[in-house]
Amino acid sequence: MASSTYATSGIVLRKTKLGESDLIITLLGSDGSLVRCVAKGARKPTSSFSSRLELFCEVDLLCACGRSLDIVKEARLVRGNERIRTSVEHATAAAPMAELLAKVAQEGLENELLYRSSCVAFSALNEVSAQVAPSLCAAHLLKTLAYAGLRPSLAVCVVCGEGVCSDAGLVAFSYSEGGVVCPACRPHCETLPLSEHARSWSHYLLVTRFADIAEAKPPLDASFAVLRLAQGLIKAHLGTNLKSLEFLLSSGLW
Repeated sequence: MASSTYATSGIVLRKTKLGESDLIITLLGSDGSLVRCVAKGARKPTSSFSSRLELFCEVDLLCACGRSLDIVKEARLVRGNERIRTSVEHATAAAPMAELLAKVAQEGLENELLYRSSCVAFSALNEVSAQVAPSLCAAHLLKTLAYAGLRPSLAVCVVCGEGVCSDAGLVAFSYSEGGVVCPACRPHCETLPLSEHARSWSHYLLVTRFADIAEAKPPLDASFAVLRLAQGLIKAHLGTNLKSLEFLLSSGLW
């Protein structure tokens, strides 16, 4: 009896070697869930999958149901985002985006906003100069955390909801609580100082469209400050360090 087939689509987040010539493909599905499937013979030079299942691509797939993992039968490239893979700066900025998506997305858990935001983010990253790439990465990390239910509170106290003003250009920020903390609540939380510069840019990147961010071209120091903020939030709430983000911050490419 022939295996049942179905169509799916998504963004390629990860490729893992399987056996001598196969690949396990991890995608962010079009419904925002995590999808894992096997592409038979994808590592062979003559395979039609080799150019259609590259990292950071948007693809349409026809899959057959398998015992443990489903099998890719056909693959169609929707958007290649080639520049991301051919530029070391763009690839370095895209890697934390894909790594975080692979950690927050779950099999069977729909989150369409996560998928739509990520499609726009990778497409925008593919078009911008290398100098703008860190700001788009930072924006995507914050937006991904927000769509995963971990939106940082940057305007009001995360504990009591009161507005928070900077003191000498600094505000108290609690990574474990997930936001800024007012003076009254500070004794009850573990906080670190956050510059007003970092807070204002974090808020801007969180609420602004990727196209507008690309046009605004935020300064690199602001982008890296936001990346470090995202790094702390990811560690506090997901219990992990993104290796690709650590590399971005220490690479010296910018």
